Amino acid sequence: MNRKMTERVSDRELLVRRSFNARASIVFKAWTTPELMMRWWAPESFGITFISAEMDVREGGRYRFVFGHPAADEPMAFVGRYLEVVPDARLVWTNEEGEDGAVTTVTFTERDGWTEVELRDLYPSKEALDAAIEQGSVSGYDEQLAELDVFLGTLETEG
Repeated sequence: MNRKMTERVSDRELLVRRSFNARASIVFKAWTTPELMMRWWAPESFGITFISAEMDVREGGRYRFVFGHPAADEPMAFVGRYLEVVPDARLVWTNEEGEDGAVTTVTFTERDGWTEVELRDLYPSKEALDAAIEQGSVSGYDEQLAELDVFLGTLETEG
């Protein structure tokens, strides 16, 4: 049942779905706890290191993720704010690294102990999504969610 799917659903929107063999509360916790997110968020193939995560997970709260890359002289920071937070069910945040940043919505739907995660990136224009795809910034979702799947297995056994 661990299905996944990534597709462009409109000129401005990308949809990613994946099911996890874990309760929604556990999956949500992995997305909203800095020390947990740092263990799975960065796709290994990107060659980046997750240096720090600051997350004030509440409506109006802000986040700041800092990554290092061997080819970069300085760490890269990704920032935004949470627009909506519904525990164990939904997160909505902005991506404010540039004017073409997407608004990301993640929903967590639990059925029979499995949780389907649906992630939607809504870009301000067709050109912004085209550029994100061309630059490879959305290509890591499958790998990223595969890493989450492995990580969730360790959380379930850790307690």
